[in-house]
Amino acid sequence: MWFQVTFLFLSCLTLLSQSQAEDRASLRRSNDPTGRCHYTFTVASPEESSCSGGSVKPEMDGVLSRLTLLEALVSRLIAGVDGGTGTGIKSNGEEGLQEAYAQVTRERNQLQQDKERLNKQIQELQKRLGKLSQEAESLRQKPCQQTHTSGGAQRESRPASDPAHDFRNGAYQEMKAEVTEVPASHLIPEGNHNFTGCGELLSVGEPVLHRKADSITGKYGVWLQDPEPQGPYYTNKTVWRINAVGKDVRQLFAYEDMDQFTRGFPMKVLVLPEPVESTGATIYRGSLYYQRKRSHTLIRYDLASESLASRLDLPHAGFHGQYPYSWGGYTDIDLAVDEQGLWAIYSTSKAKGAIVISQLDPESLEVKKSWETNIRKNTVANAFMVCGRLYTVASYTAPNTTINYVFDTATSEGRAVAVPFKNKYRYNSMLDYNHAHRKLYAWDNFHMVTYDIRLGRSSHGIS
Repeated sequence: MWFQVTFLFLSCLTLLSQSQAEDRASLRRSNDPTGRCHYTFTVASPEESSCSGGSVKPEMDGVLSRLTLLEALVSRLIAGVDGGTGTGIKSNGEEGLQEAYAQVTRERNQLQQDKERLNKQIQELQKRLGKLSQEAESLRQKPCQQTHTSGGAQRESRPASDPAHDFRNGAYQEMKAEVTEVPASHLIPEGNHNFTGCGELLSVGEPVLHRKADSITGKYGVWLQDPEPQGPYYTNKTVWRINAVGKDVRQLFAYEDMDQFTRGFPMKVLVLPEPVESTGATIYRGSLYYQRKRSHTLIRYDLASESLASRLDLPHAGFHGQYPYSWGGYTDIDLAVDEQGLWAIYSTSKAKGAIVISQLDPESLEVKKSWETNIRKNTVANAFMVCGRLYTVASYTAPNTTINYVFDTATSEGRAVAVPFKNKYRYNSMLDYNHAHRKLYAWDNFHMVTYDIRLGRSSHGIS
């Protein structure tokens, strides 16, 4: 390769030398004024070589062009001879791209980790917010008992050392103002401020969100906890859920506790032997109780053995849209549980759409006793049982509605009430009471929420 380069270079120098030699001597022939022919031979001296000549410059320009091309060719040949220079550049470029890609990948992974960490922090903050809301509601509902002295002055029933005894304390004044707004008939008598037994429903707290469904099948459904679980496998912490939207609802999701339920991690999915109708199911003493689709057949499904334990037709009960709640959804038969056992809330043709309450045997599902109320089922949004009393909700969409009716099975009497109740998400399709946790469980437009409740005695004499 070097030999070829040297040969080309010498050849060009030879051509240049010949061209320059031809430029130094020239022969010229011309006629003088008399007509005679003259021959003139001219050789350029060193001093005259700088004089411009018409025939020299074009040839010199051509030689210079050829030299320029030669230099370019030599440069390219030398670059080719240099083993691996071009390859090195290409290799360096690829290494640079690989390093940049690795850097981007590392940054993406770091961002993903930061996102997961932030999501965990958000979940923890939501839990803390829920707990703080519950505590705030508990503080609002806690009564400040007062007694009157002979001089008419008011004093707290707390010890004198309690800071709240100072009437100038702002927290005390705020709580005192709230207590004065409670109707006199709802005040708990002296000595019953820690009332934990059965009584009349006095108030319902703010809804606390635990989970939001992530698909259309979660528009409405059933979620609850067993107030009296049987056996070690499932406890009162186990959360159960049924998505009630669909043509053939059979899946029962089990979550280890409320935390796993909130995160959306079921520990087991059970497949029921018969499809479920609507949102009237309940769980009690280790069994799921529900209405079979398009029938008035009640089913008890044993959770431990995962088998059908018993089934029975509920006599004369309407089904599949005959006597639903006002929100619809084929809610003809609503099963409920309270301190006194298992109940069915429904209607019959004999009752002409009025709500019928039946207490059921939890083993055989047979009706023990029934009561007929004077409120029509399709005029209320939902109903639940607490301490043997039926309570109905006026609206399932109004954000601020009321629990508007109570029927006491102990006295067979019903009356109108006005306990404030909130449908925060404007479509409340399920409402059940858990007497172990003393909470209401609700499914409100994809949102699964709970309400703290307060019970006590009232001037109406319902024990």
